[in-house]
Amino acid sequence: MTNPNTDFVSYTYEDGIAVIQMDDGKANVLSPDMLNQLEAAFDKAETDKAVVVLTGREGGVFSGGFDLSVMMSGPEAAVALTRQGSSFALRILKHPFPVIAATGGHAIAMGAFTLLACDYRIGADTGTKTGLNESQIGMTMHHFGIELAREFIPKNYLNRSMINGEIFAPEDAKQAGYYDVLAPKDSIMETAKASAKMMTMLNMRAFKGTKLKSRESLIEKLEWAIDEDSKMSVLE
Repeated sequence: MTNPNTDFVSYTYEDGIAVIQMDDGKANVLSPDMLNQLEAAFDKAETDKAVVVLTGREGGVFSGGFDLSVMMSGPEAAVALTRQGSSFALRILKHPFPVIAATGGHAIAMGAFTLLACDYRIGADTGTKTGLNESQIGMTMHHFGIELAREFIPKNYLNRSMINGEIFAPEDAKQAGYYDVLAPKDSIMETAKASAKMMTMLNMRAFKGTKLKSRESLIEKLEWAIDEDSKMSVLE
């Protein structure tokens, strides 16, 4: 279990750009504490009307997914954490300002779903693994994950990603829809901040309106999925 008194998320703001960095010193697992701190950081970013760059520690893992110590502690805890993580990803999908993911490391399972929820995704061009490994570790994918994967992963990669649990090297991960662009690992944040600077020039009223209008049916579907997943008595 994670220590609730530990800070896993940092927030810095400059020139209209908020950098939200996850760092638990290990795999950036999405525990209740990590997710609570991410929600608080996104609250700050919304108040600051900032373009967000969401990242892991420099050169490290973006996120290895849900905290398995919580997931294996009992069905109630597992279902609650699944709902919390899904709700956070849905928040990103509805966030009124652009959210850029910048990762020089691995993004696995719910870490990869969090990646998919972002508006623009930058990954390292070498040395990373990205994918949905639920079937590898004995978990039937939740409704939220299935619907999110259907939306953002191209059909010719969908079975490989969602059912076969294939984990991809950078170029294949880009082809599979996890990344919009790849960059050298030592220039990930430079690339992300340059992209964020460009996005600060957007009309944010138009951005928010178009984002929500274009995702209206997806948001409804994902809200349904979260409710369905919350009815589960056990994660199979």
